[in-house]
Amino acid sequence: MLVLIGIIMIFSASSYVAGTRSEYNYDTFLFLKKQSFAVLLGTLLMYFMSNFNYRQLKKFSFLFYIIANSLLVFVLLFGVVKKGAKRWINLPLFGSFQPSELAKVAIILFISFLISKNKDILKNFLGHIICAIFVFITVILIALGNLSTAIIVTLIGSGIIFIASPFTTIFIIIGFTGICSLVSYIAFFAKNFRGARFAAWLNPFSDPTGTGYQIIQSLYAVASGGIFGLGLGRSRQKLGFIPEAHNDIIFSIICEELGFFGALIVLLLFSILIWRGIHVALNSTDLFGTLVASGITIMIASQAIINISVVTNSIPNTGVPLPFISYGGTSVAIVMMLVGILLNISRYSKK
Repeated sequence: MLVLIGIIMIFSASSYVAGTRSEYNYDTFLFLKKQSFAVLLGTLLMYFMSNFNYRQLKKFSFLFYIIANSLLVFVLLFGVVKKGAKRWINLPLFGSFQPSELAKVAIILFISFLISKNKDILKNFLGHIICAIFVFITVILIALGNLSTAIIVTLIGSGIIFIASPFTTIFIIIGFTGICSLVSYIAFFAKNFRGARFAAWLNPFSDPTGTGYQIIQSLYAVASGGIFGLGLGRSRQKLGFIPEAHNDIIFSIICEELGFFGALIVLLLFSILIWRGIHVALNSTDLFGTLVASGITIMIASQAIINISVVTNSIPNTGVPLPFISYGGTSVAIVMMLVGILLNISRYSKK
């Protein structure tokens, strides 16, 4: 249902811009066709992974981790620059590919394997450091070109370690310190676009045509929807007011066209999916399955929460896609593949 809502809303949010600009060859259906192809690929991956015994993934987890990090290095050296960021690799037939999405899968599988293989590794401080180093390597490679995805990978890696660790206090201290350090850096030391984003979050109307523009237009869209929305396809903010309305900011178009009830349905679907993910993790027959299911659930939950928080200006603007819904072939195909793994874990769960 989330994927179908995504396809419909991507077409609604992108059709006007795609059909009126030469850079898109005036093709109204351009983004719909690209996303539909990615969803088809994602469906095949989901079906395959749901029938592939997840325990066999242990054999490939370290290799997958090495490949993912190698691709991140390749992107930094030879990646394609789009909109001022170097995050993509061009692949024949498939188009642009974002290795950072693959890195999320690598962290989930490898850290889960590392902990399940060495069950006593987290009984001492050194074991926590070893696991954290593997996460840190990937996070640094991603952060050099994409801070928002690096934050998601940090949440995934630290979340898996936290779930497997017998300690809790140290994580609360580290987490609180990390959040305070990040906020302090952005607020007082970051003079680039990240500092500007933080300032725009505090008062978007201080720069309504610059850094605060997207936030303001997003809030206009959310407010215009009211209870029942303007109607599917009737958004006004998508008519060139919100840049790239089909991307990370698409939840605002959902609010505008489908209203409070439409937004509530999307939130309810995410809540059900997260609840079932937690259920699968709790009922897995082995530690590896529990940690993989937990990592997948953390990834989906954190991205959904961060994306919706950005759209409603609850947190500073950051480029995190809404899982299953935002435009992005790599993102939707990878997350559907992960749901396939989640389905397979549930197949072997406790009766």
